[in-house]
Amino acid sequence: MPFRLFSAPETEPSQFVGFAGNRIDRHSEKRSDDAVTIALANPKACMLLIGDGRILIDSDRGSAFFPLEAAANFRPVIAKAIYLGLQDGMPVLAAPSGIDVEQLPQTVAATDYRSAYTQGLIPADQLGAMAQGVSLLTWHENHRYCGRCGHETVSRDGGYRRTCSNCDAQLFPRTDPVAIMLIVREDRCLLARGPHFGAGMYSCLAGFIEPGETIENAVRRETREETNLAVGRVVYHASQPWPFPYSLMIGCHAEALSDDYILDKSELEDGRWFDRQEVVQMLERTHPDGLMTPPTGAIAAHLIRDWTESGLA
Repeated sequence: MPFRLFSAPETEPSQFVGFAGNRIDRHSEKRSDDAVTIALANPKACMLLIGDGRILIDSDRGSAFFPLEAAANFRPVIAKAIYLGLQDGMPVLAAPSGIDVEQLPQTVAATDYRSAYTQGLIPADQLGAMAQGVSLLTWHENHRYCGRCGHETVSRDGGYRRTCSNCDAQLFPRTDPVAIMLIVREDRCLLARGPHFGAGMYSCLAGFIEPGETIENAVRRETREETNLAVGRVVYHASQPWPFPYSLMIGCHAEALSDDYILDKSELEDGRWFDRQEVVQMLERTHPDGLMTPPTGAIAAHLIRDWTESGLA
């Protein structure tokens, strides 16, 4: 039998979540300050057009990649454009669109980010590129001024760094890590819902990882804060880029050490233990009470489905 370094599945679970299909070669060590200018001069280049929580999609082509000539019709703000990298030899950029949605042609729709992935309106690789572009553009808008001296910052490295025009401080794009966990005990899992959830939807617990904290300890802390449950074993499952605004969801399964929980009603509207068969009904949208899990592309749905199929306890 050949030696196996890892016991994990050959196909990474993270490949099956929404926003994870990015195929762009970022060649991060080779980006230059004029990367955007060089890309704009390439006739093969294409552009993602983003703004106000929406992305422009050509419904005829089912694509959010616009050739530069077509992109020009939607008033891209070139001064704020960023260079994402190369895909199949094609430079890919992202820029805010300055066009009024009322002026869009019938074949182009301004679609909110969540709908773009939940409704499968564009291919998986473009969803991944969208997550990259949205996260970067949002970061730029939030870091226009230096946190050290207050002066204006300017974009560098094609959009992957900002430099203070006064004190030369260097700012780099951030990613906010979030722990999302399915709490299991024997043949049941704990699912909850927040007040903003859609009708009947229950999901995993989640919370931001704090400075100086491991993923495992964040899972334990957030679970105790939201349910008063103590957690023992924590096992990593998958991750998901999440451009709301620039997070990384880190999905885990976690073992509860008791059955008794107390929900934090300031965070959660409802929550309870669900047995495996009931969760299968929720996944398949056949629950008699209309209860359901999050959409297929969400990492919470993958954590839940993996538990139901693997027999984890």
